[in-house]
Order: sequence, then structure tokens, then C-alpha cells
Amino acid sequence: MDPRHKPLAIAAGVLVTVWALAMTGYILAKNAKVTGEKVRAYLANTDLSKLKDKDRAKALKQLADYMNQLPADERRSTRMDREWGRWFKDMNDQEKGELIEATMPTGVTQMLTAFEQLPPEKRQKAIQDSLKRMREARNDPRNASQWQGKDAPPPLNPELEKRAATVGLGAFYSQSSAQTKAELAPLLEEIQRSMESGRLMRPGK
Repeated sequence: MDPRHKPLAIAAGVLVTVWALAMTGYILAKNAKVTGEKVRAYLANTDLSKLKDKDRAKALKQLADYMNQLPADERRSTRMDREWGRWFKDMNDQEKGELIEATMPTGVTQMLTAFEQLPPEKRQKAIQDSLKRMREARNDPRNASQWQGKDAPPPLNPELEKRAATVGLGAFYSQSSAQTKAELAPLLEEIQRSMESGRLMRPGK
């Protein structure tokens, strides 16, 4: 090789190496990113009922880790997904309670305290508006594959909706079973989003 061309060859080699490393890093980061689709695939491809002891605990911990990496809207939709419901049917009460506690967003307790201080009519409207947004998300054609079509259950059992509005969401949640907390979780997250955005505090809201 002509000595004059050697620096150019070295520079080209360095650029190729840097580019290859950058592409490898991009691919690894893309594959490592947790999405709602990835969590639903994990739920669909893992049969919790066939796992025992350590393998079962490991699977539940993996699910909790995945859920905690999701953006709020994807975490909400995943909680309402039929595969999530299938897993919950296979869990015992202790597992349900631990999973809900492990995946509930930080600040929910403080949110419930602040929510209970709102006027009753504003609390009731907040619940109704949050349920409306949840229904809209469920009925969005882009989410069609997640639900069971016309047989999909409502975002919240009508009886739970009534009790949450009349008894007080904070007290009701704290006294509920793990199964009820699981049903309430998407609603709590939606209300928390509304409070953090300031939507509930705007005049006329």
C-alpha cells in the first residue's frame, strides 16, 4: 500500500468500526425496549398455570418489571388486555396483591388522598370522564386485537363503578380484595394522569 494512502485506510476502517458499533447498539436498544406489544406477547406465550414455585415467581417478577417500564397509556391498555385477565385467573390472592402493588405507579396513595379532598360532584365527574376515556381507548380500532370484540367487558364493573363513586375511591380501594384492586388499577392510573395534567383543577371540569 502506498504510505500516503495508509492514513486514509485507517480512517475508513475506524469509521466502519464506529458505524458497526453504533448499529449494534441501536439494534440492542430497540430489542431491549419494552412495549405493550412485547408484554402482551410475553403474556400470550407464557402459560402461568404450568409453572411452579421458583419458575412461577420468576415469571411474575418479569411481568412486573416489564409493566414498570411501560408508558402510562400502554400500561393501562395492557391491564385491560384479555391476556392480562387470563394470567390473573391463574394467580392466587397473594400473587394478585403483590403484582398490583409492584406495578402500581408511584404517587397513587398521595393521588387518592388529594382526590378525596375534591368536592363530591367533581370526584364523580372525574370517575365518569376517566371511564369514558378508557372506553374510547378500548373501542379504538387500533386496539381491536387486544379485546374480545363485542364480548369485551366494560372498563369497570358497573357495581364497582357505583361503589367507587359513592363510598369514596380511596377508602374503597384500601379495603378491596386483590381482584377488585386489579379491576380498579386502570381507573386509578387514568385519574392520576388527569390530576397530574391539571385537568381536574380547571374551571368547569
